[in-house]
Amino acid sequence: MNSRQTQLQAFERLLDIMDELREKCPWDKKQTMQSLRHLTIEETYELGDAILDNDLTEVKKELGDLLLHLVFYAKIGSETNDFDIADVCNEICDKLIHRHPHIYSDVVVKDEEEVKQNWEKLKLKEGKKSVLEGVPRSLPALVKASRIQDKVKGVGFDWEESHQVWDKVQEELEELQVEVEAGDQDKIEAEFGDVLFSMINYARFLNVNPEDALERTNKKFIKRFQYLESKAGQLGKPLMDMTLAEMDVFWEEAKRLPK
Repeated sequence: MNSRQTQLQAFERLLDIMDELREKCPWDKKQTMQSLRHLTIEETYELGDAILDNDLTEVKKELGDLLLHLVFYAKIGSETNDFDIADVCNEICDKLIHRHPHIYSDVVVKDEEEVKQNWEKLKLKEGKKSVLEGVPRSLPALVKASRIQDKVKGVGFDWEESHQVWDKVQEELEELQVEVEAGDQDKIEAEFGDVLFSMINYARFLNVNPEDALERTNKKFIKRFQYLESKAGQLGKPLMDMTLAEMDVFWEEAKRLPK
């Protein structure tokens, strides 16, 4: 791999290019933090896709795109004398050192869980009124639920055994069924949310990332459905003109395809 000197030179090259683009390119000159925000979110999801696909070539490319965005935001911040890339780097370095006293001080921890608990305690000492303040409001609901549960676990608010969580899932499913039979749509939605929240909690006890698990199923479904579309196209028959039984034949074939 590259030496530290080569790494620093590459980063300096990126900073120099950013300076030039901001000065000379009409598009880059026009951008603001607000205009870049949705593009940054898009790039983050593209990186997530590459990671799920285990495509390391794409991971490298997408990391570069995200790094460009970080440098871009820092450049904009420097133009208003609010912060620059050095401030950004020093901020995160200081935070990492402060929140890892088991590395940079004399605190002793026995495992990963104690590290997480200390992390949340330190955040509260830094002035945060709630351990949940660190959960972004704009996170997708499934990811947000997972992060909420991780955060409260860090301060000891958690189930002791996985079977207790599964019992809670069953309880929530029964409550959902009651509301489905009653037909109150608002209560159905509320109970359905409780079921999802408890399932996400159970996933944590199984060491399963629910976002990754669901996306894995999404990709599997897409692959099988596109196989079905392809077979229907070979027959010259639109899907809407096929019976479910006819479609199911190709669906079962798709399930036997190499993963």
